[in-house]
Amino acid sequence: MRIGLLTGGGDCPGLNAAIRAVTRRAITAYDDQILGIRNGWDGLVEGNLEPISLYSVSGILPKGGTILGTSRHNPFKKQENVEKMLESLQKYEIDALIAIGGDDTLGVAYQLGKLGVKFVGIPKTIDNDVEGTDMSFGFDTAVSIATEAIDRLHSTAEAHHRVMILEVMGRYSGAIAVTAGIAGGADCILVPERPFSYDEVMKLLENRRRHGKLFSIVVVAEGAAPKDRDITAGKPVQVDEFGHRRLGGIGQMIKDELEEFTTMEVRVVALGPLQRGGSPTASDRLLATRFGVRAADMIHEGKFGHIVALKGAQIVDTPVEVAVNKHKTVSPEFLDLAQVFFG
Repeated sequence: MRIGLLTGGGDCPGLNAAIRAVTRRAITAYDDQILGIRNGWDGLVEGNLEPISLYSVSGILPKGGTILGTSRHNPFKKQENVEKMLESLQKYEIDALIAIGGDDTLGVAYQLGKLGVKFVGIPKTIDNDVEGTDMSFGFDTAVSIATEAIDRLHSTAEAHHRVMILEVMGRYSGAIAVTAGIAGGADCILVPERPFSYDEVMKLLENRRRHGKLFSIVVVAEGAAPKDRDITAGKPVQVDEFGHRRLGGIGQMIKDELEEFTTMEVRVVALGPLQRGGSPTASDRLLATRFGVRAADMIHEGKFGHIVALKGAQIVDTPVEVAVNKHKTVSPEFLDLAQVFFG
């Protein structure tokens, strides 16, 4: 078979491990041909494809990013782009696609599936917000980086008696914030699942000071928002081609509020792309490898329109509709666990 392989959306630790696993399994077990699609769906629109060999994937396991490149463009915004994708599939005689990405990338694959394109999806996201799988690769690396940042911020926070705010990624899910926050001993964690009150945050931090704890660590997910005001009021809202509002800056907003109504000295650190860069952890390498091997097998089992998933310790498959119809969020029980350590 001739299999088209692409990576879409934000880059993520483990993508190269997944590319390597798909390629090795498909070639050695099934004698398939793998065509790498450059820069996500853009490559299929532009006809930018190239063969991937066993030599091509040699040595890429520990590398961050993706050797295929990626993009966040939505080809279904223009009908002509959809037609170009279908033409490329026919021109290169691609029998099936393997799309590696989050809910947006998988959503495009789902739409192509409705047009008769055979595909298998591999979920990836550092936010761990893809429904249908217990874990996506990239998450463990992001949590490790965020936890290390918290550990390092403790030193300067304690030395200078400051409040340190760490802003991490998490549009719909506060999984990184909660997991790293608990692991790093944060004193307050703010997530999209539970809108927060500025007054409650200030009372918590002031109460720590009254009890002799002269520094605090606050971890906030970029999608967190206060329940007592509209943070977008009076500001232009920028959205991407999938309709997602551009995020970032909630840490600074909290800093401004704290410094206006308290005497606390506050500093903000936004990790941004640092969370998704660099070499993947051993856990992410292993999960991406397991996902890649299973995706190649699913192609030959005819399990099209499904994504690879982790359920407990087992690699399984689940219909792509599960992944594209809703976002996975942090359970109330896990949020309650984090709150035990606030203050």
